[in-house]
This record gives sequence, C-alpha cells and structure tokens, in this order.
Amino acid sequence: MRIGELAARAGLSKDTIRFYEKIGLVTGRRLANGYRDFPPETVPWLHYVRTAQALGFSLAEIGRHFEELSEAPDSAEALSALFEEKIRVVDARMAELASLRTELEARVGTGCPLRAAEQAG
Repeated sequence: MRIGELAARAGLSKDTIRFYEKIGLVTGRRLANGYRDFPPETVPWLHYVRTAQALGFSLAEIGRHFEELSEAPDSAEALSALFEEKIRVVDARMAELASLRTELEARVGTGCPLRAAEQAG
C-alpha cells in the first residue's frame, strides 16, 4: 500500500511514517514510479509502535526489541520481560525524582537555589 493509505489506516501523518522509515522502524520498497509501497502488516506494527510509546518505550527501544519480539517463541513472555525491565527503569527514575523533590523542598524560601548550593557545598 502507498504511504497515504498507510498513514490513513495507521492514524499517522505521512511525515511520521517517513521518519519511521528513515530510522528503520518500517521499510517499504520503491515502485518504478518512485512511490513507496508498504506491506499490509505495517499497519498493526505501527499500532504496536504507538502503544509502546504510550507505555514509555522510546523509538530506539522499540526498534532494538523488534526482532527479539517477532522471533520469540512466546511473545507474551518476551513482552512481560520487557515490561518488568521498564518497571525497574521507572522505579529508579521515580526514586531520582523523589530525591530531587526533597532537594527542592529544602531550598524553598532560601533565595537563589544556585547560591544555596554553593553555600551548602
């Protein structure tokens, strides 16, 4: 299917699909007239990409794990492992943010936070 049809079916812009193609998330072949042609399975893959992004996965992570997931004998098990890994990343980030919040709270009302840091250090 051509890029316009793919964009309509996937609910994305043609520019987004071109970008995904540029970074290797989707591949299409060029027809003799220069138009891009994408296989039908690109539509569910693009829905997967959007869902993965909504769950906090970067495009790099999605691309890195594509082959692993598509070749896994039990993709539910492979997905669960990725989700568990992402939960660990989120937990670590939440701990960092909690620490940052504590630091900011300690500086409220002290004036310039940069000067407070210099005086404390």
